[in-house]
Amino acid sequence: MIGLGVMGSNLALNVADHGFRVAAWNREPQTTEKFCAANPDKPLTATRALVDFVNELERPRRIMMMIKAGAPVDEMLGKLIPLLEPGDVVIDGGNSWFKDTQARAELALETGLHFVGSGVSGGEEGARFGPSLMPGGTKESWEAIREIFEAIAARSDSGPCVTYCGPDGAGHFVKMVHNGIEYGDMQLIAEAYDLLRRGLGCGADELAEIFESWNQGALQSFLIEITAKIFRVRDADGGPLVDKVLDKAGQKGTGKWTAQVALDLGVSIPTIAAAIDARVLSSMKDERVAASRVFGVSPGLQPGDREQFVRDVHDALYAAKICSYAQGFALMRAGSREWKWGLDLREIARIWKAGCIIRAKFLDSIMRAYERNEDVTTLLLDDAFRDDLTRSQDAWRRCTTFAQSNGIAVPAFSASLAYFDSYRTANLPQNLTQAQRDFFGAHTYQRSDKGADAPFVHSEWE
Repeated sequence: MIGLGVMGSNLALNVADHGFRVAAWNREPQTTEKFCAANPDKPLTATRALVDFVNELERPRRIMMMIKAGAPVDEMLGKLIPLLEPGDVVIDGGNSWFKDTQARAELALETGLHFVGSGVSGGEEGARFGPSLMPGGTKESWEAIREIFEAIAARSDSGPCVTYCGPDGAGHFVKMVHNGIEYGDMQLIAEAYDLLRRGLGCGADELAEIFESWNQGALQSFLIEITAKIFRVRDADGGPLVDKVLDKAGQKGTGKWTAQVALDLGVSIPTIAAAIDARVLSSMKDERVAASRVFGVSPGLQPGDREQFVRDVHDALYAAKICSYAQGFALMRAGSREWKWGLDLREIARIWKAGCIIRAKFLDSIMRAYERNEDVTTLLLDDAFRDDLTRSQDAWRRCTTFAQSNGIAVPAFSASLAYFDSYRTANLPQNLTQAQRDFFGAHTYQRSDKGADAPFVHSEWE
């Protein structure tokens, strides 16, 4: 294990707990020695020089790096490659850009090495006791690390939460999309909270009870579970601690990458994009405070039936969640096709059932959808999800209408609904958009009365 920060040290302990000897190296030798000394009962070996670290390992060597993404990975590879032999495996467990992983895999193969880009999800607790792992690389590298990865991964009723994702950058691509879906999930939950807090006037205790009840049904998930727990925590003054948290949400870049790749591949992911925009807008705190003084607040319309409103928010959250996941899985489908990875979407849903941040009961439904039809173009067309959306859409529309009438921003709820409505509409208004393009730029168009394979034509509009 190279890199003994929180994630690296916890993963090293996880590996050691499963009976594997672990050599440790950190750029500050004292960190390595302190880590090993603090865990004398573990099969850990501290090394100071990188050459000693490499010489400690049995062949083929299996080296995992848990270091900062970007230049540090390339720098470490440059130091390792001269010390390694053909067949050795180097694993990057950070949140690296998948195209960087593709380039590194190609470089490694030139020297006979195997480079694995592996997503690791679950935070520090997952790293210590069982993460969801998403490795991508050669099949030979997967066989070399499989025993260890299957041992340390989280386990659900469907087995260890790890699978071979595919060649080169496939694993980091899957982790990137996982994080994009995570952005969408968190934003949808935040909007449900805002509707209940501002729209219905729920206090922290009532919110905790609502989210606890939701966690017993279709919305059961890690994020819903911790949301309920957050509402129970009190500050020193006795008030809810969540109310003292500044409304500025950070981000580390994987969500942005998801949106960029989606644009490149021509895949629509409006819910995830709305979640990214929401975090950007949240960072503009001073501007928002100033604008609130200028524009005031919207009229406070009260829902007629409190219990019905809570049910409506639940159903709207579930329907919007279906759309968000459908977008993420459509993006993985497109990426797999573009880079010829052969991603098994059913397997990806399976390994996200435990260990990772978006672990949820909902992923069982996605698994079953791909078992019914592994080639389904979108989860929206799966029979079960279609029925769920049909059943939920009235509540979804009521919530969105209520929010807009009261000036409560619900960008992800609205984006999901617009995505659903656009997808189910046979004739969209983009016929006018294309006519405009032909008018000012002679971009041509196809005639709707000539069939799907009609030739492109240009008209003189003036």
